[in-house]
Amino acid sequence: MEFGHTSVLLHETIDHLNLRPAGTYVDGTLGGGGHALETVRRLTKGGRLIGFDQDADAIAAAGERLSEFSDQVTMIRSNFSNMKEELNRIGVKGVDGIVLDLGVSSFQLDTPERGFTYRDENAPLDMRMDDRGTVTAETIVNSYSETELYRMIKNYGEDRFAKKIAGNIVKEREKKRIKTAGDLTEIIKKSIPAKALITGGHPAKRTFQAIRIELNQELAVLENSLDDMISLLNPGGRICIITFHSLEDRIVKTGFRKNENPCTCPPDFPVCVCGKRSRGRVITKKPILPSEEEMNQNARSKSAKLRVFERS
Repeated sequence: MEFGHTSVLLHETIDHLNLRPAGTYVDGTLGGGGHALETVRRLTKGGRLIGFDQDADAIAAAGERLSEFSDQVTMIRSNFSNMKEELNRIGVKGVDGIVLDLGVSSFQLDTPERGFTYRDENAPLDMRMDDRGTVTAETIVNSYSETELYRMIKNYGEDRFAKKIAGNIVKEREKKRIKTAGDLTEIIKKSIPAKALITGGHPAKRTFQAIRIELNQELAVLENSLDDMISLLNPGGRICIITFHSLEDRIVKTGFRKNENPCTCPPDFPVCVCGKRSRGRVITKKPILPSEEEMNQNARSKSAKLRVFERS
């Protein structure tokens, strides 16, 4: 299976893992296996890699790509939110590093039948990262109230025309069910002023992003999983997270800072009395960004940010 995907910030991420050759590492978003392959290549026979992905195509493709190291690799089809439970199930209590690449894979974007793309007008409105779920993007577009659609597009798509888009979706679906990327894109185009259509990039990009985030609960999953993942790290272990959206980055930045300094005592207290102790330190005070060369070679890397936390 050809699971085309160029791993973003690949070498920066692997370098910041501070790999221990005989350590145990987790890739929480296997995708095409790019970060996982670079990790396992640097491990000795005593090292181990555990990969998570909820996408069956990703698991199959990563299995092929990592086949040379099959005796050191364990793959689990599950969301990284279940990492602690799944690792416990296979007897792993602590790990030396975790990688999350939160971007949508090129394979998902470029495979029309997966329904992530707005560039193929006949593509279905699917967008499930795990096709075992029954709710799709089509479900959301045709069942959410106008208020819910507005909230989603405004918050997750950060689209200034969210109110108009939400209103027009509701009007159009009263005439016929919205089923394809083309159906939805036409509605979005009618909702945006002509001047903005010329200068603002593809008009459907923000709305499609918002629906994908909502459907897969991407922000909630990240926020609710961060502390658990940090708790899995052995002393000196690191978690490296690549984000592509300002809200994702904010969650990671805030979560890392809270784990570094969890004290809730008032600033004027002479000593800490809350009893909350630091779990480590933030390695990246500012996020690591792709080089100009990488951005030129891979346009999808332009919004990427890497943040790193080390367990004490």
